[in-house]
Amino acid sequence: MARQDSSDIIFRRVLAIFPISILVLVAGLFFQLISSSLPSLTKFGASFFVSSVWDPVAENFGALPFIFGTCLTSLVALLLAVPIGVGAAIYLAEYASPQVSKVISILVDLLAAIPSVIYGLWGIFVLVPFMRHSVQPFLGKYFGFLPFFQGPNYGVGFLAASIILAIIIVPFIISVSREVILAVPSVYKESALALGTTRWEAVFNIVLSYGKAGILGAVILALGRAIGETMAVTMIIGNNPTISSSLFSPGYTLASVLANEFAEAAGNMYLSSLIEIGLVLFLVSILVNILARFLIWSVTKGASEATK
Repeated sequence: MARQDSSDIIFRRVLAIFPISILVLVAGLFFQLISSSLPSLTKFGASFFVSSVWDPVAENFGALPFIFGTCLTSLVALLLAVPIGVGAAIYLAEYASPQVSKVISILVDLLAAIPSVIYGLWGIFVLVPFMRHSVQPFLGKYFGFLPFFQGPNYGVGFLAASIILAIIIVPFIISVSREVILAVPSVYKESALALGTTRWEAVFNIVLSYGKAGILGAVILALGRAIGETMAVTMIIGNNPTISSSLFSPGYTLASVLANEFAEAAGNMYLSSLIEIGLVLFLVSILVNILARFLIWSVTKGASEATK
């Protein structure tokens, strides 16, 4: 028994090395980003986040256009993806037959596994010409009185990047929302049906009400995916550090500026400013994912307690 207890202790301590190594890796990455971006942090301070000037020649840098582009494209992508994702999740969890639900779930997982560069190539050769010749002329003609649909028609820009992001994040919303809906204890829905409610009333008032925190977590998790998306956005957003209310305008995001300009960063201040953008992206992604995981955990924990 003593030998067996000793072997268990050794085995447990060896296994503990692996999660500790993950923490060390994250902490090392964080401190490396801090130290590498220190020149930019020291020189620009808080003005780095409110300045719209990005001039590598004069070594004057401000991240506001990239923050604006990231927030705008992520918000529009969520507006497009959330109704589709949640609606599909409800159908798969509550209305589809097991065979249909299984097939569509497999297809959704395949969509999530497609590399983003493939979406970018599809965007260049299919989406951008379609936007330039059909969608943007239509929006400009009938909704041109709104500032969102004004300006030159390039095809590339915030709107095209938002559509690509919506396509990328829809599978995540569907998968997580479906699991959250399935995690809702069936006794609640059955009790509502027994009291005479219709199927859609039970889904809307009971299932969605119980699982709203988890569905919100799925949306926030998709938001984190949209914020960190790089290649597909870089290929079709236009890569121009401007702030514009028009969705037709080309722009930049935090991730796309890193992918597009890091290789050509010649000066130390230029490189430090780009690394500071990476630090901002790193912190935002971690916070968003922690919040999403907490919301999803709150639903699954409640479901497990209800079934005890």
